[in-house]
Amino acid sequence: MTDIASIVHSLGGMAQKRQLVARGARDLDLTRAIKSGEVIRARQGWYTTLPPEDPGVRAVRVGGRLTGLSALAAMGAWVLNAPELHVSVPANAARLRSQWNRRAGLNVASTRGVTVHWEQPDVAERGTSVAVGLMDALHRVVLDEDVETAVAVLDWALHTGQLDDIDFERLIAALPANRRYIRELVDPSCDSLPESLSRTRLRLGGHTVVSQVPVGDLESIDLVVDDIVAIEIDGDEHHRDRFEKDRAKDMTITIARLHVLRPSARMVFGQWDRVASAIDAALTMHAPPDTRGMPSETQEFRSGGARRPSGSPVDITASVLGS
Repeated sequence: MTDIASIVHSLGGMAQKRQLVARGARDLDLTRAIKSGEVIRARQGWYTTLPPEDPGVRAVRVGGRLTGLSALAAMGAWVLNAPELHVSVPANAARLRSQWNRRAGLNVASTRGVTVHWEQPDVAERGTSVAVGLMDALHRVVLDEDVETAVAVLDWALHTGQLDDIDFERLIAALPANRRYIRELVDPSCDSLPESLSRTRLRLGGHTVVSQVPVGDLESIDLVVDDIVAIEIDGDEHHRDRFEKDRAKDMTITIARLHVLRPSARMVFGQWDRVASAIDAALTMHAPPDTRGMPSETQEFRSGGARRPSGSPVDITASVLGS
């Protein structure tokens, strides 16, 4: 008797009938596995050991695979909000189904929580049974999502080594000319989502921002804004046991003549206007005397509608702390 569940699991949790038959499965084995609940039928001819609500199962149920932000979220990328389901389907795909019911057809004119992307044949050659390849998913995000979201997933891909420098340049070269500016906003040294979002929002607002600036012997500052404000972003999982170290670090930063602000990740995610106001206030307080009272050049960041700032503030490499 063939262990269908073990075979499906070995194939990543999702398998087509032809794959199972090639490994010795009979119709009797498939029927038994379905009745026992060892596997479920995601779609006609597709068997899975993954939960029915898993995004990959839902994409296969539709008739394709995860792409864009959905694929990247499943890979563990830095994504702020759970996206609606983005599904890649072949250009000639037919009989698309509801993500929740394989027996109900999908109305592509009113998909209700599903965005269908009709892809070129070469996309089908990459990735897994439930998701397109990393490069294809990243390309889709840069085309479809707002700037800060796209930068965050690119930061993640480079920082974690999912994407190397060569593939990054290939990705940029494959973008339309009006999207290639995103290259200058990406920073592989960034090590968290709130840092990425803060950096991008500030740069799009016209500020100079440098990431991971050394301070003291072993520490580095998350972000330094306009050579004046040092931003340390606290996440509960990383900072709850660092109270004394963080206080000592703040003193070191102050000795280096920078103004310390320590917003939480939750503030960055949900109270950005307040964080931005605090940064502007600190910049104003510490601005040279002859510039105080002048109109601020900072522009309000608006997700999805921000434009690339003039100049190249992201190319700064010198330490803001001096010698």
